[in-house]
Amino acid sequence: MTFTAFTLVLAGVLLNAAAQLLLKAGVRTVGQIDLSAGHLLGAARNLAFEPHILGGLACYVASVGLWILALSRVEVSIAYPMLSLGYIVTAVAAWYAFGENLSATRIAGIAVIIVGVYLVARS
Repeated sequence: MTFTAFTLVLAGVLLNAAAQLLLKAGVRTVGQIDLSAGHLLGAARNLAFEPHILGGLACYVASVGLWILALSRVEVSIAYPMLSLGYIVTAVAAWYAFGENLSATRIAGIAVIIVGVYLVARS
């Protein structure tokens, strides 16, 4: 994989992780969403104009653009497993930003992901 291809894949992964974190920040402002019809519509209205939600959606759009560029340079069987790196970035960032649990079991899972991505990338 060339440096340019790796950069495109990594940027796409990071934007995807940023999108998740922004969406989480956005729903934190609204709170748990009740699934009843009346409450769901109100929550949708609130979320539609919430800046974090809009930022997360913009990150998704940008990540898709970068992903298309990456796939034009890298085999999908190599690129797609690299998306797993997003789990690592998201878990660590959620621990830092939101105080989410980063237990020993999760850290072990992250280590397994790192080994797996390394093996796929080397092939």
